[in-house]
Amino acid sequence: MTSHHPTRIPLSVPDLRGRELELLTRCIEDNWVSSAGPEVLALEQSLAQLTGRRFAVATVNGTAAIHLALLSVGILPGDKVIVPDWTFAATANAVAHAGAIPVFVDVNPTDWALSPDLVRQALSDDATIKAVIAVDPVGHAADMDALAAICATAGVPLIEDAAGAIGASYKGRPCGSFGSVSTFSFNGNKTVTAGGGGMVLTDDEEVARRVRHRSTQARPGTDYIHDAVGYNYRMTNLNAAVGLAQMERLSEMVASKRAIAGRYDEALRDRTDMAAMPRPDHSESSCWLYNVRVADEAGAHALVSTLAQEGIESRIFWRSLSAQAPWAGCRTYLSGLSHSLSGVVVSLPCSSSLTDEQQSRVLNAIALWQGAPITREKAA
Repeated sequence: MTSHHPTRIPLSVPDLRGRELELLTRCIEDNWVSSAGPEVLALEQSLAQLTGRRFAVATVNGTAAIHLALLSVGILPGDKVIVPDWTFAATANAVAHAGAIPVFVDVNPTDWALSPDLVRQALSDDATIKAVIAVDPVGHAADMDALAAICATAGVPLIEDAAGAIGASYKGRPCGSFGSVSTFSFNGNKTVTAGGGGMVLTDDEEVARRVRHRSTQARPGTDYIHDAVGYNYRMTNLNAAVGLAQMERLSEMVASKRAIAGRYDEALRDRTDMAAMPRPDHSESSCWLYNVRVADEAGAHALVSTLAQEGIESRIFWRSLSAQAPWAGCRTYLSGLSHSLSGVVVSLPCSSSLTDEQQSRVLNAIALWQGAPITREKAA
């Protein structure tokens, strides 16, 4: 489709206006380019400090981080693990990588995060559920106090998948500081990117040791002796250098994203055919992605098409995982919300480098689109 504008506005791209090149150059000059080096250790320390965690272990990506987190809390093949039904597939994929079986639980209307009530029901029904993964959706936390209490009562570990919530907080505590183990992603579209990468965080020294050991091929020393099945899951020093430069500008980039979200909020205030994704009172969101809900899937496709004609990238967001082929037959605890969100949530441009002029272009393009009104039931 031909754009009316010569410069395309991307959805969410890295904001590389810091010391990325300087730190990468230092890696090359010092010959630290692989999965060892001072930048990896410095990034681990930076994330431990940000979250108040005792230990942080850098990984090759966020999916690997979740996989290692599951293994580190004792998940075995055949165990069941609760996963939100409305999340990115990586969360469920990591469960499968561990040989475990996802149990899909629906999300809350107030935050589109894992429903504590349904988690409680699932845990009381099924003693073979051995862990719960709570995803912080697109920049704010799940209800971590409620989920932590439920998991403690059931005696199962809680894992916080904070992939997109770096810089956010829950009741004043940083996202990534909850659960037995938590994880981050530094994928290219995240607020803080390392090009690729992830992080596992914990306060448990033994869990951290297991994560680090498994991530380096389960090799205790320099001899080629291995004491378990291991993985090549360590982050490279080059990636860590980019991540370190990004961390220096975390507060600046989060402030930019919050300002962008505020302008979108204002523009949507009086619309009946488009509603912003809820941001709950318990969290201060990092506003990683800005998502809007429309009335139906045809409207979502029309919105994406309208924006594309104006040279603006947007994308239909997550869909119910339990409704998809890889997870057919998995047990579910559903209210219907994740199904109703499938195909009707659209992400709008929100890079931290998005200029006011670019956002004005997006807002003008949104004004060209008109959809069906969202009913009260759909908005809930």
